[in-house]
Amino acid sequence: MIIIQIKDNESVDRALKRFKKKFERTGVLKELRRRTFFQKPSVTERKMKQKAVYKLATYGQPNE
Repeated sequence: MIIIQIKDNESVDRALKRFKKKFERTGVLKELRRRTFFQKPSVTERKMKQKAVYKLATYGQPNE
């Protein structure tokens, strides 16, 4: 549960902005979007491997 302490003379807009920032940092929304559909573990693993290959091709190997 996210708790925001409102400071003296702080506007509601400012407090809402702090709440949104804190909410975004927790990753709740990202997790919710990830869980909206099921993805097979093999598909997830394949995507991770493709991402690793892309990073290696883009940034190169460290010992080159």
